[in-house]
Amino acid sequence: MTTQTDLGPGYRTLGSYAVGHLVDSLEPCVDTQGSVNEGDIVWTLFFVKTTEDQSGRLTLPQGCSPLLFPPHPDEKEKFEPTVFRDTIILGLNEAGGDLDAVAKFLDVTGSRLDYRRYADTLFDILIAGSMLAPGGTRIDEGDKTKVTEHCVFTTKENHANLRHYAQVFNKLIRRYKYLQNAFEEEIKKLLLFLKAFSESEQTKLAMLTGILLANGTLPPPILTSLFSDNVVKEGISASFAVKMFKAWISEKDANAVTSALRKANLDKKLLELFPANKQNMEHFSKYFNEAGLKELSDFMRVQQSQGTRKELQKELQERLSQDCPIREMVVYVKEEMKRSALQEQAVIGLLWNILMNAVEWNKKEELVTEQALKHLKHYAPLLAAFSTQGQSELVLLLRIQEYCYDNIHFMKSFSKIVVLFYKADVLSEEAILRWYKDTHTTKGKGVFVEQMKKFVEWLQNAEEESESEGEED
Repeated sequence: MTTQTDLGPGYRTLGSYAVGHLVDSLEPCVDTQGSVNEGDIVWTLFFVKTTEDQSGRLTLPQGCSPLLFPPHPDEKEKFEPTVFRDTIILGLNEAGGDLDAVAKFLDVTGSRLDYRRYADTLFDILIAGSMLAPGGTRIDEGDKTKVTEHCVFTTKENHANLRHYAQVFNKLIRRYKYLQNAFEEEIKKLLLFLKAFSESEQTKLAMLTGILLANGTLPPPILTSLFSDNVVKEGISASFAVKMFKAWISEKDANAVTSALRKANLDKKLLELFPANKQNMEHFSKYFNEAGLKELSDFMRVQQSQGTRKELQKELQERLSQDCPIREMVVYVKEEMKRSALQEQAVIGLLWNILMNAVEWNKKEELVTEQALKHLKHYAPLLAAFSTQGQSELVLLLRIQEYCYDNIHFMKSFSKIVVLFYKADVLSEEAILRWYKDTHTTKGKGVFVEQMKKFVEWLQNAEEESESEGEED
C-alpha cells in the first residue's frame, strides 16, 4: 500500500526536472551519515524509490518521508547576487527619477529579495549605481545594463535633491529595521573609498551624510572613517567634512552639530581631518572660516583651549612640585601659548589657580596672610610675565577677589596681596584704579573696596603729584 504526497506550491513535483534532479543530486547530497547539503534538498531524505500516479503526484512507500526537490532555478533569484543586482537595477530604471516610486519599489521588493544577505549590494547600487569592488571601483562586467543612472551619485548636486534621497533611505530602514547596521557599515566603507569617487560624487555623498546625521538615521561615530590616512593625506577628508557639516547645519544648527560631536567624543579629533603638518588651530580656523563654518572654527578653538589648559595645568603642577626654576616655567608656558594660540587672559587665571592650589594653607587667619605673601612673592615673576596687558591684570584682580571671598580665612589678605603685586610689577596703577571704580564683582565688594581705600587714595595722590610736577617742568 502506498500513500500520496502533494509537494506543495513552489516545487517541481513531476517530470524530467524532478526525476533528473533525483538521480543527479541524491548521491552527492547524502553522506554516509545521511545528512543533507543545505540548499540542495530542503528536508532530510532517506528513500530512493518513487512512483507517479495518474493525477501527476508522487507516491511513496508507506512510512517514508516526502522528498522536497529544490526550488526551480527561477525561484532562486534571491540567493544569487548578480540576479539580485539585476532585479534592483531594473526596478530603479523603471522608476526613473520618481523617488516615491523608488521607495515603493524597495518596500515591495524586500519581501521577495534577500535584503539581509545582500544589503551591501543594495546600498552600493542605491548610492553608486552599481556593485563596488574593494577600493570603490565599479563592477559592471563591461555591460552598462548592470549600472543604473538613477542613484545618489547621478542626481543633481543640490540640497533639495539629496534630502529626497535621504527620505528614501529613511523609509527603507524604517520598513526593514535590520538594515540599520548594514547601512552604517556601508557609509563607513564608502568614506574609506572616497579617493575612488569624483569630486562631484564626493560632494553628493557628503551632503547626503550630513542630512542623514541631522535626522538621526546615521550616528556620528560613522565619521571615524574620515580619519584614515588614505583619505586624510590627499586632503579629501577635510574637503568632505566641510560640505557634510554645511548640510548638517542646514538641517539643524551649529549647536546641534557640536553637541553631537561632543557626545561621540569626536570634538577633539577634528584637527585629525588634516595631514600631520597641518594639524594646528591656525590652519583649521583658516580652512573652516573660508568654508563659511566660523561656528565650528570657534567651537574647535574653545575645545582646543580647554584641552591645552588642562595639559598646561597638569605640567605646571608637576613643575611646581619639583621646584622647577621660574625662568624655565615662563619659557614653557610661552611656547604652549604660541603652539595652541592661548590668550594671556586665560593663562594668568590658570597660573593663579595653580599657585594657590599648590599650598596647604594655615587655617589661622593671622598666619595665612604671612604664608600667602611669602609664597606669592616668590612666584611674582611668573605672574608678571603673563600680566603685560590691562585685561590680563583685571582678570588676575578678579581671581584674587573671588579666591579671598570663597576662602574666608583670606578675607583680610586681599589688599596685602594686591599691594605686593603692585610693588612686584604684576599689577599696574591703572588696573587697580579701574578695578576699584567699576570692575570689581559683587563678591565681598564692601569689604575689599574698604580695604583698598587708603591705598587707592595714595595712588591717586601720587598720580596728582606726578602730574603737577610735570606741569612745573
